[in-house]
Amino acid sequence: MGNDINVALIYGSTREGRFCDKVARWAGGRILNYQGLSLDMIDPAELALPPYHQRERPPAVEALCRRVGQADAFVIVTPEYNHGYPAPLKFVIDSVNSEWRAKPVAFVSYGGISGGLRAVEQLRLVFAELHAVTVRDTVSFASAWEQFDENGELLAPARAQKSMDIMLDRLVWWAQALRGARQTTPYDSRQAA
Repeated sequence: MGNDINVALIYGSTREGRFCDKVARWAGGRILNYQGLSLDMIDPAELALPPYHQRERPPAVEALCRRVGQADAFVIVTPEYNHGYPAPLKFVIDSVNSEWRAKPVAFVSYGGISGGLRAVEQLRLVFAELHAVTVRDTVSFASAWEQFDENGELLAPARAQKSMDIMLDRLVWWAQALRGARQTTPYDSRQAA
């Protein structure tokens, strides 16, 4: 991997029969096609996370924290449920702490008429509190189930691919800049005593 930017793609949904699989596979494929990026797909449905937050981190949470800590950047693939983002995504985010700091986060969202953008706006507030930097450019799929075929391929891919490429350009810029900054000056080095 060397100087590759390690991107962790995080699934936002754990619902049975979820549409997230199609969107995440598409986004993961675009990331892998982008030169200089490696990919770690983090699916909360496949993690043995506990049902509630515990004082002592169980092994599954420790493993999640290591994966987030190894990432240089994040792509969150989220649906919008009831004008917000799903609870399992919040659980994943809150299970990790300092590993998010001074790293960029980009969003691929999907849903009905809003395309998941209300969920993204809420996530921007959450990641600001975690000292992460959110990328302005996003990819959004309104009425997503009408945009993908049964095999998970986009019916009209040009616009989404262009948006994804722009978003990844921005994500890589931030990832490189922040990785260099973290190496020069650790983010928490100026905390008040």
